[in-house]
Amino acid sequence: MADPVARRNETAPLEASNKDLQTIKAERTMIGAELLMETAAERGVEVCFANPGTTEMPMVEALDGAPKIRPILGLFEGVCTGAADGYGRMAEKPAMALLHLGPGLANGLCNLHNARRAHTPMLVVVGEHATWHRPYDPPLAMDIEALAGTLNGWRRTTSRAQNLGVDVSDALAAARRGQVATLIVPFDLQTKPVVAKPAPEAPSPSKTVDEQAIANAARLLKRGKKAVIILGGRSLSREGQMKAACIKAACGCDLIAETFPARMERGVGMPHIDRVPYVPAVAQNLLDSYEAVVLAGAPAPVTFFGYKDTPPSLLSAAQEVVALGEGPDALAELGRLAEALGTPSAPPKELLTRAGEIPTPTGALTRDKVCALLAAMQPEGAVVMDEGNTTSQSYHYFATLAKPFTLLTLTGGAIGQGAPCATGAAVACPSRKVIDFQADGSALYTVQALWTQAKEKLDVVTLICSNQSYDILKFEASQLGTRQLGPTVKRLTDLSGVDWVKLAEGLGVPSVAVATAEELSSELSQALAEKGPRLIEMELC
Repeated sequence: MADPVARRNETAPLEASNKDLQTIKAERTMIGAELLMETAAERGVEVCFANPGTTEMPMVEALDGAPKIRPILGLFEGVCTGAADGYGRMAEKPAMALLHLGPGLANGLCNLHNARRAHTPMLVVVGEHATWHRPYDPPLAMDIEALAGTLNGWRRTTSRAQNLGVDVSDALAAARRGQVATLIVPFDLQTKPVVAKPAPEAPSPSKTVDEQAIANAARLLKRGKKAVIILGGRSLSREGQMKAACIKAACGCDLIAETFPARMERGVGMPHIDRVPYVPAVAQNLLDSYEAVVLAGAPAPVTFFGYKDTPPSLLSAAQEVVALGEGPDALAELGRLAEALGTPSAPPKELLTRAGEIPTPTGALTRDKVCALLAAMQPEGAVVMDEGNTTSQSYHYFATLAKPFTLLTLTGGAIGQGAPCATGAAVACPSRKVIDFQADGSALYTVQALWTQAKEKLDVVTLICSNQSYDILKFEASQLGTRQLGPTVKRLTDLSGVDWVKLAEGLGVPSVAVATAEELSSELSQALAEKGPRLIEMELC
């Protein structure tokens, strides 16, 4: 006997010759997974970074019916979530990360934490056991909603297959408000027949402006006290920095960026803006000099860890502080502040950085030589993901003289973000050279990203800062008052024995090791001139 569903679909065009095409579309029958992917594509999702398993296979198969979505395999969930983060920062719209059950989400949480701190728009879809199988507590069962709850974002478990269109539409609306949105989809609901009714468009995120906070900030900056604006989020876009420079011209305040910005435009022609230093004593000494502080898209600065005799807050009770909006609203509120202050339409040229010569180093590689060479050689329009940690400290000084570029940083402090974030940025911006300035210890967390770069032929140059040590831990030990590193500390911070050239080439990325500034200059010049992934291990003395 013929399949009645197939028969109906075969005869539908004849029976409905006078119907509206949208009505015909609404009567199509498909399964839940197809409805999810079709709705995601209609709502603008173009990339799916996936590490699927059994419970996600219907969604994987449904991607064949959604050709607008590019599927990209990550060999580890932390690569998928980090890549979706890098993509979202650069494309300014959500990618999808497709993960397998609770353990898959758990493996991806590290870079989801970084994405949350960056206010990155992201859709995370997690497969769940069939609703009828879940009560048996199978081996991979976990409380997925509890894991997703740690991200303080939108989360929902689909309860009916027919709801999948609405659920994914709601998730994407939340993601566009700068959240990690997690949609949990039971296996059996992915396979159930549904009617392909177009999901209603979820309301676009509205830009809310706190007029009272803007008025308070304007009064604070007009008082003539020594003031600083700490910029973060969208305030560090080109438009945001130019507005901030106009405010500085009008009020004489200083400008500082948050320590680890999600995305910051830098280089010649941009306002010179230093960042809040990572070292607590240095940061506190800097910030204590101000009587008034305006937070424009940045949270109030605090120390990364609790140190004895060091206050957790880097701002004091004696300072007057006004906070404007964070995340997607930061730029709008900064613009309104500029209007309230009657600033000039463009900043004076003396507030913008001018071209200058960066010293050309020679000899054995040191941290400062690496930073100077990178800043001097990186092409205009580059995207630089900085997870250089202890090696990249002076890069931000030299980078003010670099050609205009985009800087991404380690927003949440959870290492292992660099290579995946660079991968996602390269997918979002295929015409731009992406450079991953990468500490060796951090790179080992998500080294699988190199395989994805090779498979997708992504234009990423990875610079490994090879000091064969977790130097950041040694630094933190000194901050905690540890003067002598005992044998256990030395053993647990030693990374010797990793051959980065062999490791990267085994994952499909052409690689080379260099030990001098001259060698780095030659190899980096070649890597920047060619398309496709490359890795350079920089052996630091």
